[in-house]
Amino acid sequence: MRHLFIIRHGNTFASSAQACRIGSRTDIPLVESGHAQAERLGTWFAQQALPIHRLFSSPLLRARQTAAAIAAATGHAQDGTHDWLGEIDHGPDEGRPEADVLARIGAQALADWEEQGIVPDGWIVDAQTRIAAWRAFFAQAGEGTDLLVTSNGAARFALLALGLPPRRLRTGAFGELAIAPDGNVTLVRWDERP
Repeated sequence: MRHLFIIRHGNTFASSAQACRIGSRTDIPLVESGHAQAERLGTWFAQQALPIHRLFSSPLLRARQTAAAIAAATGHAQDGTHDWLGEIDHGPDEGRPEADVLARIGAQALADWEEQGIVPDGWIVDAQTRIAAWRAFFAQAGEGTDLLVTSNGAARFALLALGLPPRRLRTGAFGELAIAPDGNVTLVRWDERP
């Protein structure tokens, strides 16, 4: 049995800051609370004593910093980055406050994205390529546990690749998939924080 943990990076905004749509074009670091979330993730994975096979992340700094904290706590070196784990491109909404995004695309378009993975007008997302990348990763042979540090925008495509509706993954949270020797993939849990 192979296990796959899909981990969202830690916070990139302080609780007092106005959150904005930050995607692939904005490579910002974790804030203090994000580093604390990354350390909690590292501690949790270390306590599980999982047979970690590989630890990959998005190329973005926030994901690499989260992966580094997990690597330090577990003693498993980072195995590199994958572009398909990177955040999506929010197009004209990049860096804009959520109220502005909602005003531009409308509540229905945002609901369609959150509930069905339908890309809003202007966002740059190659959904089919992302779904194919997740399916290819699921199909890889192996045992043990793979840890993938990514973003909410990218993580949703793991569920879509399984034919499941997308679900939000909070910062500092993870989902777990079990992959049987016959290739059957099962969602074990989603959006859990240590």
